[in-house]
Amino acid sequence: MNLSTTRDSKKKLFGLIGKDIAYSFSRSYFTEKFRDLGLNDYRYVNFDLQNLDQFKTVVAPQLDHIGGLNVTIPYKEEIIPYLDEVDPEALQIGAVNTIKILPKGKLKGFNTDAFGFEASLSKMLGPKHEAALILGTGGASKAVAFVLEKLGLSFRFVSRQKSGEEFLTYADLDESTLRSHLLIINCTPLGTFPEIDKKPDLPYEYLGSDHLLFDLIYNPAKTAFLLEGEKRGAKILNGSQMLEKQADRAWAIWNSL
Repeated sequence: MNLSTTRDSKKKLFGLIGKDIAYSFSRSYFTEKFRDLGLNDYRYVNFDLQNLDQFKTVVAPQLDHIGGLNVTIPYKEEIIPYLDEVDPEALQIGAVNTIKILPKGKLKGFNTDAFGFEASLSKMLGPKHEAALILGTGGASKAVAFVLEKLGLSFRFVSRQKSGEEFLTYADLDESTLRSHLLIINCTPLGTFPEIDKKPDLPYEYLGSDHLLFDLIYNPAKTAFLLEGEKRGAKILNGSQMLEKQADRAWAIWNSL
C-alpha cells in the first residue's frame, strides 16, 4: 500500500457520513489504525447529518482538509447525486459507502461493502447454500445482492411491503421458503445495540443445521437473529470481519494515486 500521498498531504481528516452514528465502528477502527501506523496527527470523525442537505454546509466546506469519507445508513444511495464520479462497480450496485477526494475537490464514489461481504462470506459457504434470502432493501442489501449474483447464487429480497416479483414479505415466509433458502442475510438494523432483543420476523422454528445466517450487524456480536439460528444448529456469522475488510479497502482507495 502506498501511504506517501497521504503522509505528504495536509489532508489528515477522515470521516463517516451517516445519521445517528454515535456507535460508529469506523471511528474506533480508523483511530486505532492511525495509531498503529504512527499517524498520530490523523483524525477520524463522525459527520452525523440529520438530512443529506447538510452535506453542503457541514462536510463540503471542509473538503480541502479531508482525505477520504465513508458513508453509512441511511445515505448510501442518496449520496450518489452529490458525487462527480462513481466507480462502475458502485454504479452497478447502486450504493456508495466510500468517497475519494480527487484534485480540485471532485468526489468519486466507490462501494467496498461488496468486497468486504464477499471476503467474509466465501469461506463459510457450502454446496447446499445455493439460494439466499436477503432481509432488507437498503444500500447494504444491494451490495449483498451484487456479490450473490457474482457467486452464482439465487436470492430473494424480503421486505415489509411487496414491491415486485423478486420481493417477498415477511408474511410470505413459511417452512418451504426457509427449507429452500439455506443462506439468510440480515441487512436490516434490527437487533443493533441497544435494542438487542429485536430481530427480523421469521419463522425461526424451520431453521436447521444446514442453514447459514449472516448478520451485517456487529454490535452485539451475537444478535437475537443469530442466536435463534445458533440454538437450532445453524452456522452463524456477524458483520465484524466484513466491516474490517471494507474499511481496509477504503483506506487503500484513499491512498491510491
